[in-house]
Amino acid sequence: MSVSTLRVNLSEADIRALIKGDTDEDRALACYRLCRRIDTVTLTDEERAYAEQILQIVVSGAAERVRRALAVTLKTSPNLPPEIASKLARDVESIALPLLESSPVLSDEDLVEILESAEPARQYAIARRESLSESVTTALCTYGVDGAIIEALHNDGAEFNDVGMTRALDRFPTVHALKVAMIERPILPILVSEKLAARLTGELFDRLVEKHAVPPQMAIDLATKTRERAGVDLIAQAGLQADMKRYIQQLNLNGRLTPSFVLRALCQGEVRLVEYAFAELAGIPHNKAWLLVHDGGTMGLRAIFERASMPPSLYPAFRAAIEVLHETEFDGTADDRTRFRKRMIERVLTRFQSIPDEDLNYLLEKLDYVREEAEEKRLAVG
Repeated sequence: MSVSTLRVNLSEADIRALIKGDTDEDRALACYRLCRRIDTVTLTDEERAYAEQILQIVVSGAAERVRRALAVTLKTSPNLPPEIASKLARDVESIALPLLESSPVLSDEDLVEILESAEPARQYAIARRESLSESVTTALCTYGVDGAIIEALHNDGAEFNDVGMTRALDRFPTVHALKVAMIERPILPILVSEKLAARLTGELFDRLVEKHAVPPQMAIDLATKTRERAGVDLIAQAGLQADMKRYIQQLNLNGRLTPSFVLRALCQGEVRLVEYAFAELAGIPHNKAWLLVHDGGTMGLRAIFERASMPPSLYPAFRAAIEVLHETEFDGTADDRTRFRKRMIERVLTRFQSIPDEDLNYLLEKLDYVREEAEEKRLAVG
């Protein structure tokens, strides 16, 4: 193929300047022109093969300045041949870093292999990539410095699994910033939550419990030791659980699934917990419990209430709470839950004659709380 047929529109002079230019600056400029054409026009397979041959020559023998022009110009291009990207990613830092951070054609295998012996600068570049697979972050957690791992943990496009995170914690058990970065992840594997919970105290522990589900048995054990872990709220933890059925089973096995607990959960708006609790206590599937709890009449709730061996004195309070649930219109705003709790508690209090003193005191305290919360929001808006 003659050069004139190549749609990248390089002249004979450009080709000569790229391969045999008098100065590195001349060759770098010619390389930039070629890369811009490759990245911005559509080439036939024949034309692309010809352009790639030229790039291979550049990568094999050109000066660092020329190779850098190639790397910087095509760092985000999907048209850069993968084998050339792989070679440049192992070049000197000034050439490799742009590609390690941005190139979409580098494979996970390339990145993992590079991380096995990469210096910190390359680790940081990889950690900043737009997306990272679990295999790459696991390699980073295995071989990387703590700062690069923290960089990746702050990267929303990075995926982590419990293997990688556990290795990072084992390698850097005293690095505070690493633990904070893990806690602030949108999703935290259960095994990692458990490992962190065993090592944290104070505000960090409270933040972990608030943001992520800890294993059911651990949540129960910690809540039992209130003087040690006063911040653990089993009802709040229920809202974080992926497997609600298992969580409820653990509560029941540990004697925590009491009528008082279920009532309190209902008054906090944790209706899903209540449904699973009735299913567990009545020995029926969740879908059947849901139908009975939300029965439009009075027969369904009464039936499951009795089958679950709940105290008859609490039935009016449960009935009132379910009525509020069905009457409340949710508009998807942040105030939904506050309004729901306030109405529910006020309605339940109208049936207070049947509520034990322990639960009545709780409901009164909770009502004060939601009122204060609503007032604070009103003042903030005003």
